[in-house]
Amino acid sequence: MKTAVVLFNLGGPDSLSEVKPFLFNLFNDKAIIQLPQPLRWLVAKTITARRAGAAKQIYKDMGGRSPILELTREQAQALDKTLSGKGDYKVFIAMRYAKPFISDTVAEVKAWNPEKVILLPLYPQFSSTTTGSAFAEWKAQAEKQGLDAFCHPICCYEFDNHFIAAHLNLIKPAYDEASRHGKPRILFSAHGLPEKFVEKGDPYEWQVEKTVATLMRSLGELDHVICYQSRIGPRKWLGPSTFSEIERAGHDLVPIVVVPIAFVSEHAETLVELDIDYRRVANKLRVPFYARVPALGTTPDYIDALAWLVEATIFYPNCSNSLGRQCPKEFGQCGYKEWKAA
Repeated sequence: MKTAVVLFNLGGPDSLSEVKPFLFNLFNDKAIIQLPQPLRWLVAKTITARRAGAAKQIYKDMGGRSPILELTREQAQALDKTLSGKGDYKVFIAMRYAKPFISDTVAEVKAWNPEKVILLPLYPQFSSTTTGSAFAEWKAQAEKQGLDAFCHPICCYEFDNHFIAAHLNLIKPAYDEASRHGKPRILFSAHGLPEKFVEKGDPYEWQVEKTVATLMRSLGELDHVICYQSRIGPRKWLGPSTFSEIERAGHDLVPIVVVPIAFVSEHAETLVELDIDYRRVANKLRVPFYARVPALGTTPDYIDALAWLVEATIFYPNCSNSLGRQCPKEFGQCGYKEWKAA
């Protein structure tokens, strides 16, 4: 079967002039700012104006652009190579808030004329603000452009065996290095989310906790904590914050190993926030040692995880998670769906 595999990612500005359009696209998403138009447009314009200066400085620190498009292309190429010979697959990429936009990728996929389309997010844990938003936009654009190939979204893979193995292979050497400076504490740092989303049924926090619990079964009884970064605005966000946990590590005089548990590609939140800003905080607070584990990128186990998810759609054609629904019933925004196979 001729099958298109679409990798979804956030996207990022490819130049400083693209910072403001990128921010506006982000904050004008109804999954992020849950207001009707034109109020959402006005709020997005206001937030963009306020944050553009600081955001440009962040991207200046990254060489004037985000590396996420290039890195996502590398992941797509690695997955394409792994799937080669296993079927008639072609891997595409789609960014939510920057080029190539989802609308662009829908057109590209339609031109290739597949029988089946697999939607595969580079967000291991489902949230209505990430995977949910991307899938909704894909559906809208596919309907608009008349792409009628059978569509199979994969909602999440928060404790897939290969995904967990990829993390373990990166955590262990960093932990061993930190151990030379004392008994380390692992900080599993995930992107933040306002608490109101969880209260409305978003399963993101639960899935992050599931990922960490699965990892800890292999790592053993090590000192660790789940924390959240990248908070913006006055609303109450999931906690504790990564910043506060670095402060606590400084008070306790313990070395730390920071694991970007919800990021699979290096971008502003890892290369600047974790590598520069938080490292500076750790040094100022006399944290004995600061190790930051790399994002999964094109590590073989992670690419194997993606390939397994693609191939699993053959064996589990009627669901968006090969293990069935995992989220408890109170999470009404769980991305798991059942549907009839083509």
